[in-house]
Amino acid sequence: MRHPSYVLGFLLLHVFAFHSSVQAADKIRIGYPGPEAAQFLPLQLAQSNGFLRDDGLDAEIIRIAGNVAITALVNGNIDYYTIILGGVRGAIQGLPIRVVACFVPTNPVMLIARPEFKSVAELKGKTIGVRSFGGAVNVQANMILRHFGLDPEKDVKFLATGEGTSRLAATKQGLTAAHIAVPPMDHLGVKMGFVILAKGHELFSYPNSGLVTTIKRIKERPDEIRRVIKAGIRASRYIRANREGTIQFLMRQQKIDREIAAATYDSVVKAFNEDGSVPEDGLRLVIEEGKKTANITRAVALSDVMDLSILREAQKELGIEGK
Repeated sequence: MRHPSYVLGFLLLHVFAFHSSVQAADKIRIGYPGPEAAQFLPLQLAQSNGFLRDDGLDAEIIRIAGNVAITALVNGNIDYYTIILGGVRGAIQGLPIRVVACFVPTNPVMLIARPEFKSVAELKGKTIGVRSFGGAVNVQANMILRHFGLDPEKDVKFLATGEGTSRLAATKQGLTAAHIAVPPMDHLGVKMGFVILAKGHELFSYPNSGLVTTIKRIKERPDEIRRVIKAGIRASRYIRANREGTIQFLMRQQKIDREIAAATYDSVVKAFNEDGSVPEDGLRLVIEEGKKTANITRAVALSDVMDLSILREAQKELGIEGK
């Protein structure tokens, strides 16, 4: 029979080990634009499914968008942000932030028009709805129009009509001939008789959702960043491989019914990657659009806006080679 002091010591050791593991969880704050944007699912799902917790991270997911988010990131009010365009714009303007990973290397946006329009070229001289002037949706609208030979500054007019449902309503009312939509607004638009004239992910690479953080954090907490990236990659792989589980998550997270959740999933699933890599060609497009918005003419190198050193470590740890 073991001595009572041995048993007590054994129990205390395990209690201490458990307490230490709980205390060791690093608290982080991740900013994202909102639950209705399906391309920003990875880190939300990583939190819900315990992928962040598995790597010792106690994450708070905070809804915050626009310039406020970038200011919050630089000031340390949040530790990470998920919109790559915002990170690139900030870095171009000299802010000490960098893109460190990408989970959605293409853009799940669509140009949806009233049924009388059969091609993008027919929108010349018409009004197109976007969420806000100069925002990511506006930028991607410009890229789609240029792809089909239209000059977005001369050939069309833009009307800022707000969120997806408002853009859809504006087109229905005839205030706009077309609008840029993200899932599930494409599904709802088609049900209303509208037509999809173009899908962004079929035209070009455009890093959309990923991980942006500060240079200070890259230097001081590379291990933490590596763990966040790993959780994001795990979540992206889950999304691609588990349709039913992701649909159930969408229903809970976005408070939508199964039809809308399934339509959303089917529209966006191909946009997610499985390795967190950042497509250089797409990032150059984001840089050029960012330069135009900020009226910057100087050359901007990829290294001015991204740092993939920690991503490569995370990929190696996950058995992803040659990325």
